[in-house]
Amino acid sequence: MRLFENLIKDRLGTISLIVIVVTIVVGIFAPIFAPHDPEEVNMSLRYASSSWDYLLGNDHLGRCILSRIIYGIRPSVLWVLVALLISVLIGAVLGFLAGYFRGKVDAIVMRICDTMLSFPGYVMALAVVGILGVGLENILIAFTLIKWAWFARIIRTSVMQFAEKEYVKFAKASGISDMKIIYKHMVPVTFSDIAVISSSSIGSMILQVSGFSFLGLGIQAPNAEWGMMLNEAREVMFTRPELMLAPGLAIIMVVSAFNFFSDALQVALDPKLITSKNKLQEELTISKITQKRWQNNL
Repeated sequence: MRLFENLIKDRLGTISLIVIVVTIVVGIFAPIFAPHDPEEVNMSLRYASSSWDYLLGNDHLGRCILSRIIYGIRPSVLWVLVALLISVLIGAVLGFLAGYFRGKVDAIVMRICDTMLSFPGYVMALAVVGILGVGLENILIAFTLIKWAWFARIIRTSVMQFAEKEYVKFAKASGISDMKIIYKHMVPVTFSDIAVISSSSIGSMILQVSGFSFLGLGIQAPNAEWGMMLNEAREVMFTRPELMLAPGLAIIMVVSAFNFFSDALQVALDPKLITSKNKLQEELTISKITQKRWQNNL
């Protein structure tokens, strides 16, 4: 409840959360919100301008751009969220084990993470796509294989900070099982770090999925995806720039919403940041008042 109250105080964070929720709901119930079949070809409407029936116009095959934008939420956002959730779960499990038990477990997990993180993300993704083949599911598999190591390392660092606390040592001395200590004492205090790094990663993952689809390595036609829509409109980008505008704005809006929400979430979860932010606002207000008085005296 306190987290929600802190988020409400941040207007930009609240607007971003509303955009995210609306995007997810529209994506889940795409058949209800989409006015037309996104794969319906009608060559008589090829490159047709916007109208009441087709608010964003039609593409090179006469398909409804608005419907394709709505259906494109699923591969561009929803499936990326699924891949992120799997990556976070794998990284959290291994990160908790490495940070809490340390010793050989920590050494083995961290050496695997070092190996995975030694390869550039895009190179690793291209290698996985080259082995498994082109397709959205293979890109999501590649992202899962890449991201879990990064999450595991960050979560391990957070767990190690709390593993040396007095109440954790007291719980160990009391004979409480390690799994119970992790579940009851470690997970709640590290949840804020997990939530922040997860929300900050989703924006980059959406951009990466759209980038691979733009290159033709992601979801294949006739399915709708924002990056692929940009690629399809590339040939007429100077004569019909609005065809690139719709998917481009969709990507910018959703990625910006996740980034702003991540910043707001980090502030809402950390009382120190809330205090520093309030002090900064007070200092800015005082400086503005002082500046106005100085100008009036002149």
